[in-house]
Amino acid sequence: MRILRASDHRRMPWKNGGGETVEIAVSPEAAGLAGFDWRVSMATVAADGPFSIFPGIDRTLAILDGNGMVLDIEGRAPVLLTTASDPLAFQADIPVTAKLQDGAITDLNVMTRREGITHRLVRIEIAGGKTLPLMSSTCLLLCHRGALSFRQGAETGALAAGDVLLIENRAESVLEVDGEAQCYLVSIVTN
Repeated sequence: MRILRASDHRRMPWKNGGGETVEIAVSPEAAGLAGFDWRVSMATVAADGPFSIFPGIDRTLAILDGNGMVLDIEGRAPVLLTTASDPLAFQADIPVTAKLQDGAITDLNVMTRREGITHRLVRIEIAGGKTLPLMSSTCLLLCHRGALSFRQGAETGALAAGDVLLIENRAESVLEVDGEAQCYLVSIVTN
């Protein structure tokens, strides 16, 4: 297990140059935008416009902050995403346009290479103690709001807002957490 502190996340331009993303984690480590197997990032969307195209990639998006945005995904009806919405999965290699509802938003973006890797993103509210099942060998727990402590076996630690716990090679295990926090759990499965 490794804690990725908010202050250490890498800032970089969007692939289409339309904004900035905060890269939380990527595999292989230090992979570029064309060569990653999986990537977890956050971005502030401050204007309407198209999403970057990533050939062969599946993505899931959740709204962390702001009043939401409407995604117009080719071949689907437009969908409004807000902080209350479940994360939305879609292909990253088809045209997608975003229209903000009322001001800028911050989103959480999980992307995996379609050939051989899948992922799942869920929002978790923590109020006191909770046990989180870790169903895949690679999991990331983002503490979005609040703070929490965690324990798995003899390993312990704490996350503040913006911190991420990266858990590798621990499939079919559990993580014990305690605190008051809104979190997002990313599960990445290599097929």
